Amino acid sequence: MISKRPPLHPGLVLLIIVLSGAPLPADDLSPEDVTFFENRIRPALVKHCYSCHSADAEDLGGGLRLDTHAGVRTGGVSGPALIPGDPDKSLIVRALRYDGTEMPPEEPLPEPVIKDFAEWIRRNAPDPRVESPEQATAPPIESDLWSLQPVVEPPVPDVAAADWPRNEIDQFILARIEQEGLAPTQDAEPRVLARRLYFDLVGLPPTMEQIDGFVTQFSEHGPSAVADLVDELLASPQYGERWGRHWLDVARYGESNGNDGLGRNPTFPHAWRYRDYVIESFNNDVPYNQFVKEQLAGDLLPAESPDERDRYLIATGLLAMSAKPAKAMNNNFAMDVVADQIDVVGRGLMGISIACARCHDHKFDPIPTRDYYAMAGLFTSSETMWGVAGHEKLTAPPTDLHVLKAAPNALPPEDFVETVVLLESNTGKPKEIPKSKWEPGTPLAMGLKDQKEPADCKININGESNKLGEAVPRGFLSVCDFGEPEEFTIAPDTSGRLQLAEWVTDPRNPLTARVIVNRVWQHLFGEGIVRTPDDFGTYGERPTHPELLDHLAIHLMKNGWSMKSLIRQIVLTRTYQLSSLAESQFIKADEENKLLARHNRRRLNAEALRDSMLLASGQIDLTPPEGSLIRHRDILVNLAGNLHEPSDHRSIYLCYLRNSPPPELAAFNLPEFIAVTGKRDRSTVPGQSLFLFNSPFVIEQSEHLAATVLKDNSQSDARVRQIFRRILSREPTSKEHSQALELVRFSESEENNESKAWATLCQALLMTNEFRYVD
Repeated sequence: MISKRPPLHPGLVLLIIVLSGAPLPADDLSPEDVTFFENRIRPALVKHCYSCHSADAEDLGGGLRLDTHAGVRTGGVSGPALIPGDPDKSLIVRALRYDGTEMPPEEPLPEPVIKDFAEWIRRNAPDPRVESPEQATAPPIESDLWSLQPVVEPPVPDVAAADWPRNEIDQFILARIEQEGLAPTQDAEPRVLARRLYFDLVGLPPTMEQIDGFVTQFSEHGPSAVADLVDELLASPQYGERWGRHWLDVARYGESNGNDGLGRNPTFPHAWRYRDYVIESFNNDVPYNQFVKEQLAGDLLPAESPDERDRYLIATGLLAMSAKPAKAMNNNFAMDVVADQIDVVGRGLMGISIACARCHDHKFDPIPTRDYYAMAGLFTSSETMWGVAGHEKLTAPPTDLHVLKAAPNALPPEDFVETVVLLESNTGKPKEIPKSKWEPGTPLAMGLKDQKEPADCKININGESNKLGEAVPRGFLSVCDFGEPEEFTIAPDTSGRLQLAEWVTDPRNPLTARVIVNRVWQHLFGEGIVRTPDDFGTYGERPTHPELLDHLAIHLMKNGWSMKSLIRQIVLTRTYQLSSLAESQFIKADEENKLLARHNRRRLNAEALRDSMLLASGQIDLTPPEGSLIRHRDILVNLAGNLHEPSDHRSIYLCYLRNSPPPELAAFNLPEFIAVTGKRDRSTVPGQSLFLFNSPFVIEQSEHLAATVLKDNSQSDARVRQIFRRILSREPTSKEHSQALELVRFSESEENNESKAWATLCQALLMTNEFRYVD
């Protein structure tokens, strides 16, 4: 006799069906995917699902486990109904919307949560969980995790080829290469090295004249010519623009909030001040430990002048410009803001994820929930200031901003007559606010300041702000318990952010120096010594050269935390100056080039590609612009249409609106700027080639260059040579010369337009791998 299974609730059946699809595996997740899951999806699963669908459930509903990656993949008693990438056709979204089936049956979830699940499915249901709860006991406070061990100066290894290294870094690299029975490839040619240095240090290609000058100097003076060029580039104002852009990825810099879950995207018209602060800090070689302190607690640091005071206040913008979920129907809004602040301190500065401990003890790393709320108290005791958020209270309540003392007034131009279009909070209908009724002129900045009455934060049970446990004294990660307790004592009447800044940048902190030197190494070699730059935790990759990582960290701290000194030391190594070419057997022996026996060939990132086109066309304006395109526009982006305007300034000065990136950059793996991004995706997709074919920007630069060439030269041969010199910084070969002339003749016969024919040649060269890659 076959026994019948008792009937299941329809909502449960649907949940079983939906969540038994195939989510994106953990290995393929972007940093944004991980943060989105941990901050938006996991808390909802804990609150609404784990009571019946986890290892701790008294009766596992439908045989479905939702507390593991494998459980979601395997599903329960029913087949899959989740359609990755298509939330509108996924039954879970229909059920959460109460469209036919109602889930959960008691009452619908808040609209922002439903939108989060829809977005999760749109991202192919990424799920970073890789262990089963049976294995995930509460982690011990003490840990043998490599990244939490003290930073110590390792002995410099001996090498057989003693005449090969130029400094101690080379000895660490060569020792590993020799250990594997391999040898480094040949040195890069001077022309290749010059191009590499220009792109890595200032983000722009050298002109042919600059390359020829370096080749001459190198032939006469050898390696000292390299040192001279490096010093010249590090002193250039373009250095800060290149390296500042790297930092803005970590800082998740954006000039709008991004989609708040209710379809609203308010601007942050004062965020550009933080951008300029970052550029200035890199150009002035502000010590990295001071740079970090200013961003965590600038408002609490003593200042010697109004200018310095303004600078410190602007620095705290790091902690205010997060992409915030909607305040409407979200009891956890304030703690969501805190979660982002904890994440940028954790993953951004120390390379370790703390966000997972919001709802429970961290499953992988030694971070208990108490530590999360000890750090949360630092930020709940601070007032986060983002402004009026487009005058849309459903997104975020309006806040104060820092008023700057030394900065000039930011009055709009006389002809700036713009009516701000908003949505009425009660009706959702558009309304107009004339300019006469809205932040003009007063210099303002986003940031943080201490609350009048700081207080410890209570544990939010399961991450819910309305379910409070005991208060946790403000503090830091217990697993990084170095020094004496009184060294970082937090006074009751302060937030504790100043002590946080001191703790993060203390030389005894095992994470901070390691993380930043690894980020620098990654930008110079294409991969970090730790290839998961935002994750030095249990499931991050182990360092390929752990002793070298500590050597670099010690160098940074001994040299006053100078970023320029660190970069200079690395690029003057023979390792950095190797060719990217190598014999096939050596490439096969180390396909991922973890031993660094050759240099990595890399594609230009979006900003460097655009800037290079502007330089080749002669249109680039290297003067920093004043402010930002939206500096006088406190509005909702989605109601204002396309706010982007053409610009000849460097790409770092474009308007970086979340969910509306600069169109000239969007095709080339820009991050979403909603989470710490230490390593951008590197996809190669057909849309990128189509962009280069059809982009008005690319076509316009081609036409500008063609017009210049036609004006300067009457002979076709001279025109070809000038185009090659401007775009590829070299002379064409005889074969290339002939092919170029043939392309121009064919295009002219098709277009019957000489200028367009030469523009076609220019565009063809701008699309070449030689232009878009650097060796």
